[in-house]
Amino acid sequence: MSFKMKKLVVVLLLVPSVCLGQFDTETLMARILEYIAENAAEDTDYSEITERLNFYKAHPININKADKEELQGLFFLSPVQVDNLIAHRAESGLFQHVLELQGIDAFDEETVRWLSNFVVIDPPELLRGISFNGLLRKSEHDLIIRLGRVLERQEGFRTSGAEDPVYSGSAVRVFTRYRYNYADKLLLSLNMEKDAGESFLAKSGKGFDFYSASVFIKGGRLIRKFVAGDYSLQFGQGLTMWSGLGFGKGAALTSVAKQDMGLRPYSSVNESSLLRGIAATIGYKKFSVSPFISYKRMDASLSDDRQEINSLIVSGLHRSDTEMENKNNVSQLVYGMNSKYSSSGLSLGFTAYRTKMNRPHAEGSSLYEKYNFEGTSLTNIGLHYSYTFRNTYFFGEAAHSILSGSAFLNGLLSSISDQVSIAVLYRNYARDYHSFFNQALSESTIAANEKGLYSGLTIKFSNKLELAGYFDYFSFPWLKFRVDAPSRGYELYAQLAYNFDKRFRISARFRKQIREENSDVESPAGGLDHVDKQTYRLELNYKLNSSFSLRNRAEVSIYKKGWLANEYGFVSYQDVIYNPLNSRFSGNIRFAIFDTSGFNSRIYAYENDVLYGYSVPAYQGRGLRCYINGRYKMGKGIDVWLRYAVQSFSGQETVGSGYDMINGNRRSDVKLQVRLQI
Repeated sequence: MSFKMKKLVVVLLLVPSVCLGQFDTETLMARILEYIAENAAEDTDYSEITERLNFYKAHPININKADKEELQGLFFLSPVQVDNLIAHRAESGLFQHVLELQGIDAFDEETVRWLSNFVVIDPPELLRGISFNGLLRKSEHDLIIRLGRVLERQEGFRTSGAEDPVYSGSAVRVFTRYRYNYADKLLLSLNMEKDAGESFLAKSGKGFDFYSASVFIKGGRLIRKFVAGDYSLQFGQGLTMWSGLGFGKGAALTSVAKQDMGLRPYSSVNESSLLRGIAATIGYKKFSVSPFISYKRMDASLSDDRQEINSLIVSGLHRSDTEMENKNNVSQLVYGMNSKYSSSGLSLGFTAYRTKMNRPHAEGSSLYEKYNFEGTSLTNIGLHYSYTFRNTYFFGEAAHSILSGSAFLNGLLSSISDQVSIAVLYRNYARDYHSFFNQALSESTIAANEKGLYSGLTIKFSNKLELAGYFDYFSFPWLKFRVDAPSRGYELYAQLAYNFDKRFRISARFRKQIREENSDVESPAGGLDHVDKQTYRLELNYKLNSSFSLRNRAEVSIYKKGWLANEYGFVSYQDVIYNPLNSRFSGNIRFAIFDTSGFNSRIYAYENDVLYGYSVPAYQGRGLRCYINGRYKMGKGIDVWLRYAVQSFSGQETVGSGYDMINGNRRSDVKLQVRLQI
């Protein structure tokens, strides 16, 4: 039997199982988001994830021509899978069908099912170059307008007698997003946003509070990329330079190894993590150089004499007089370059850049701030590498902030067999290591003052049963906020998932985290208390038919600090998802009940939202929460979303705090979104 005939037989055998695994877009996005962003920060902007995946859904990657960087854009693919795919293509020839991927080492059935939604085999190319006629007539336009608001009146909007409200603008949130795409070679992006309470149009005199725009050109062999406007840089493992979206520990073991995406246009609505200026990637054969320069204004709280920076503010909110006083108080200039060599599984890179502020950072007043950055300028350099040998991917980075500390990490991902995969990572970040663009894997919010050893394991007992888990031990050699001595801790995670068939899946999850903090009980001896937080989760997913799916989850949290009494939290919800084929209407509903002791035992849960919107609320207190989210296709290229969510609390007279407080026990939110595609 010829090689091509063998490949055809494999495809015919796999077609029934994989085709049954095709997902509707909303369910697919929800699965991937929870899979890769389990431990993301509370303020993570998920719109960048959904935008990238929706882009690949509309413009699938040609796996017979895609390079490593394009494949890395699919967050759920591991570095081992990316390298194995490219190596398989080089050795065995072009793919005849996407289902052949299941015959490649490290690819499991679920990954292939996910991947089949974003890749194709040799689609017809629109154009090989850019022409003026094509710019006008063969391009794509995508416009989204979103309005939203909290229906109840919050304290910041109330008036007291003759006094004006604290917030200067209305309670309506306004977001506008425009994308222009020409043959995936020229992309124009524009984001405009006004948060609730911010002035708008006539009141502000300038329209939206936040603007972000960029022009991105994907070139050829020499100038491979060029961006003017807002952009992000993602090099190595995020220790030296990483802006924009990043992940840490999560349900996917592969998330511990960052995928080096290099230069990208900025698409998020996060107002603090962007770079603004000009950048390019210039390449020759296996070498590339990415020079960049950025200048932007940043929000900051200043000292009384306004000469020093007390703290940088990343919320992006400009509603009250105080928030307006902090707006654009600091200018930041960043310039530097990254050079990279890539060849057959080996990648070596060097990054160097300088950050300059127009005001110095003030000296910290607390002992734990002794090693914080001070001054107006900082120079960072770093070396990063990755290498694939058979089914093992080695990666690491070493970084140094000139005149202060160093940091490094090294790790590996390995598919020992078709059933067993492991991940190991060791990190050591000095207490005086500084970087303004630092998103390396860490237990703290920044990669500094930390040592740790992470080890993860995935076992696929069969196509139906899988066990995944990790153990992460970490220590902090110097003091931290609310920790007045060196401390340590660990995190243990385990998840067991069983797929009864293509319609029914059940999973159970356990997480335990031990940390040390200052005691809440006064003691002459002082000292630290152990903080123990555990969560238990059970989830069932069931597809009733081609139109309806059900999702059930129950989660319990237990929080204990020192000798204090346990605090408990509980959340249970039922989702009903309606998404029939060829229907104008689709939507989903959730009904949830929750009962938690307070902030320490709160539980987060991802919610379905309008396209490119996201909701990950904290369930805290006692009460009920429900939402309904619907989409209607009005005609060709016109879609409308409407979302209503309401949360009712038992035994509370107010909801929220400060100027966001509501008098009453209920908080409801509505969103309306319209999308036009041409």
